[in-house]
Amino acid sequence: MSNGPRIWEHVDGLAERFVELSDKVWETPELNYQEYRSSAEHLGMLREQGFRIETGLAGMPTAVMGEAGTGGPVIAFLGEFDALPELSQEAGATEHRPLAGNGPGHGCGHNLLGSGALLAATAVKDWLAANNLPGRVRYYGCPAEEGGAGKAFMVRDGVFADVDAAISWHPFAFAGVMEPAALAYAILDFSFTGRSAHAAGSPHLGRSALDAVELMSVGVNYLREHIPTDCRVHYAYLNAGGPAPNIVQAAAVVRYIVRSPRAAEVLMLIERVKRIAEGAALMSETRVEPRFVCAMNSLLGNHVLERAMARNFEILGVPVFDEADEAFARQIQDTLTKEHIQSAYAMFGLEPGDTALCDRIVGRGAGGKQMLGSTDVGDVSWAIPTVQAYGATHAIGTPLHTWQVTAQGKSPHAHKGMIHVSKVMAATGVDLFTDPTLLAEAKKEHASRLARDPVVRILPPDLAPPLAV
Repeated sequence: MSNGPRIWEHVDGLAERFVELSDKVWETPELNYQEYRSSAEHLGMLREQGFRIETGLAGMPTAVMGEAGTGGPVIAFLGEFDALPELSQEAGATEHRPLAGNGPGHGCGHNLLGSGALLAATAVKDWLAANNLPGRVRYYGCPAEEGGAGKAFMVRDGVFADVDAAISWHPFAFAGVMEPAALAYAILDFSFTGRSAHAAGSPHLGRSALDAVELMSVGVNYLREHIPTDCRVHYAYLNAGGPAPNIVQAAAVVRYIVRSPRAAEVLMLIERVKRIAEGAALMSETRVEPRFVCAMNSLLGNHVLERAMARNFEILGVPVFDEADEAFARQIQDTLTKEHIQSAYAMFGLEPGDTALCDRIVGRGAGGKQMLGSTDVGDVSWAIPTVQAYGATHAIGTPLHTWQVTAQGKSPHAHKGMIHVSKVMAATGVDLFTDPTLLAEAKKEHASRLARDPVVRILPPDLAPPLAV
């Protein structure tokens, strides 16, 4: 039986301070591994709430951990606070209105993610103390989920070695248990070096690194036809050789992301992409140097924890939004296409509703068509039993990594969605502390899954965190 109603009182009593924390992080958006102010805000809250603190986890200055309680099992709540480039946006604006300079912005809602996870952890800490119960609750402030794989380095370095289970969430349009589905991936940079020359007077003396990058792109485009349909390959130019077309470009750098639901397949695809890069260098008479940047694993589900979290969603019910919340969300929807909104419902196999904000709870096996991304929570899930929730923090149809998410990041409905999902996470944590059988079954399932499907490590054992990705 869930201890939900009692733990929810603790969440409500703390909520105002953590809404303030979320807004402060929104106001100082920072890219991966550069989240110094955001990390400091979380550290300040951990100190204020009486946690024992560790910093600099796995050699990462912005990785923090707070622990409270003694004895018993260790239950972790995972938070994030990194932003995305060029997604600044005026809060509450219903048209694209970037701030001066169009710097980073919280277009994935991580200002809410970290604050909501810490709210849940703090509520559980207070609940344990109020009931004089054994157990240690931890909050992990994890840097660089957006393309930096902070948790992968933390797992590799044993940060979670003594944790019994982990709980996390992600902002979304609906509330419910997150489908344990994500793509494993790796990021590699390919630096091509050629020879500069006057592009008109002596082009025969030049060897173009930009030509090499473009030849590599052609080769990878042909590769896409011959890989499994659920794999993905993306690229971006980090250095296109300079702005002058009358100079043969002597240096160019391209970044590639390789994804697959299967970690072993990522390793295989990496080698194929590398061979294409070598071929491009051979054709252009340049040199290429690949550099492994980081990697994330896929998600390993845990049915025991997912069922426990689903029960708490059922008890709590849907988030409560008011007319003003609904009106703002409809204005956001007006900036989207019908396809955006239809796809949001189709993801869970749902019939479209009449509201712009979440009006139902979703969960595993909803029967929809999941469009998969990647998360470094996957690496944690292979190390310890892990469960995630969706929190209903933005208008239905809002795609992640967009200015529309940033615009909603400080809205009342985002705050309400964060508090709602914090209650579910906190109740799930309390269930794990009070029901030894539940935790034992979750660990047994995790061990059984690993026995059938052993973890494949993508991250090289000697790779340092890319602190300036």
